[in-house]
Amino acid sequence: MSSLPEPRFPGTRVHPTAIVEEGVQIGAGSSVWDHVHIRREARIGRDCIVGGKSYIAYEVVIGDRVKINANVYICAGVTVEEMVMISAGVVFTNDRFPRAFPPDLAGVMTSAPTEQTLLTRVGRGATLGAGAIIGPGLALGEFCMVGMGAVVTRDVAPHALVVGNPARRIGFVCACGERLAALAPEPADGAEARCEACGRVQRVEGGRLRAAGV
Repeated sequence: MSSLPEPRFPGTRVHPTAIVEEGVQIGAGSSVWDHVHIRREARIGRDCIVGGKSYIAYEVVIGDRVKINANVYICAGVTVEEMVMISAGVVFTNDRFPRAFPPDLAGVMTSAPTEQTLLTRVGRGATLGAGAIIGPGLALGEFCMVGMGAVVTRDVAPHALVVGNPARRIGFVCACGERLAALAPEPADGAEARCEACGRVQRVEGGRLRAAGV
């Protein structure tokens, strides 16, 4: 079966096996594929793709033109800005000290957001490689790139390239995705690099990489 127009969300396509709960918003031009589960009050932007068997939790916010591959888990407390790529098998987390039971040891801990839920934001244009695990309460800067299988436990600077477990910065990437070989992992302020792929000039200012026109 293919995805079909969804009457609740004009201009979208939603696979018949997808579960989309009440209060969800999905922007025009977006597609939701097989066995996806989108929980209540989540918001999906325009022209997005949500790959098969992915899970998007309560009140998650997804910006425009976001591509989510198959088997992605996005927990409560996550905001994804526009143009982000989330590759297959990426897992977000939101609790620094998770337990199956509440502090009084009685019953089962709720899966809904609580005051202990930590917030994570993925900046515009970022790429998260296949199988990456994103720790709770983090900020992933715009146009950063997280390598496949990385375990991210700290904030990631804009345009930074991080790999490994725990993830560490090994360089920087252009907005187009090309690695900027001329920049060291810890460049000095004022350092510049021109992208060999698209020609953008990047400059380090205040410890952050900035590029014109992005």
